[in-house]
Amino acid sequence: MIDGLIVTKEKIIKLDSGNVMQAIKKSSKGFLDFGEAYFSIINYNSIKAWKKHKKMYLNLIVPFGKVQFTIFDDRNKSNKFAEYIISSENYLRLTIPPQVWIGFKGLSKPQSIILNIANIPHEDKEVEKIGIDGIEYDWSVKR
Repeated sequence: MIDGLIVTKEKIIKLDSGNVMQAIKKSSKGFLDFGEAYFSIINYNSIKAWKKHKKMYLNLIVPFGKVQFTIFDDRNKSNKFAEYIISSENYLRLTIPPQVWIGFKGLSKPQSIILNIANIPHEDKEVEKIGIDGIEYDWSVKR
């Protein structure tokens, strides 16, 4: 397990008129503060990797589609990977601490939606990006 990573099973309230998908509460483990919320769209089979936030905690949810998240922790040379697939069938919230690398791959056609509820507003200088080849990882393996 990666230190500081929190995996939370979130609730889906099933309704005939359309489901209600909970995301986070002020009392939830992983909620620190509210900085901003934003959506990322990822196309099927596309990969967005690698980036590391220096101060931001991420709370990631997939309300539509299916996404593979891969987290790489090189703090203290631990070099640990963790992988999670999130969808409405496996409805989780990932709380990602600062200083770990994250990448994700779209697994649904035509695209998937990721919601991030962050503890601070996004700042370009707060995030480090190294691109997909920056960390050796085989995205083609079906896990």
